[in-house]
Amino acid sequence: MRNYLRKIGLSVICLITPLSLVHANTQLCKKAPLIVTSKNVGSVSYYANNCSQNWDNQDIRLDFTYNQNIPEWAFKKAATYYLKKNVTNFSNESVLNRITELYHPVKKGDLYTLNYDQMSKQLSLSLNQKRLGSITDSQANQYFKIWFGDSPFNAKLKQQLLNL
Repeated sequence: MRNYLRKIGLSVICLITPLSLVHANTQLCKKAPLIVTSKNVGSVSYYANNCSQNWDNQDIRLDFTYNQNIPEWAFKKAATYYLKKNVTNFSNESVLNRITELYHPVKKGDLYTLNYDQMSKQLSLSLNQKRLGSITDSQANQYFKIWFGDSPFNAKLKQQLLNL
């Protein structure tokens, strides 16, 4: 019986620990409405180690909370379009596409989390706190150029999140 309880305890620790470590050093910097063609479809929260430091050289996270249903193809089409506009030499063979391929449709109340760890160069995507997948690459954080690049998804959103 004691071994059984130890196994349960260890399982719980293994489940809880990764989530707490991933977000341990980030703080909420800004939250802004997610507007698509003048319609509010949710909100975006931007987290970083240091809110006054540049986004591209630290651990960061974006949480997207939705109040509308959105089909999977819409995420994939928009991500591909804005990656092509913002990432030099982006192509269909890019490692960044492995994150784009992970998108699922969302319904009201769903939460997408895009998390980047600077030390490991790992970018992960989760839906409702269930990890869908990740990439480890020296350019993984370039995925955030969809929202923070020179031609972002929404310039006002970029301005609100980065306090520009």
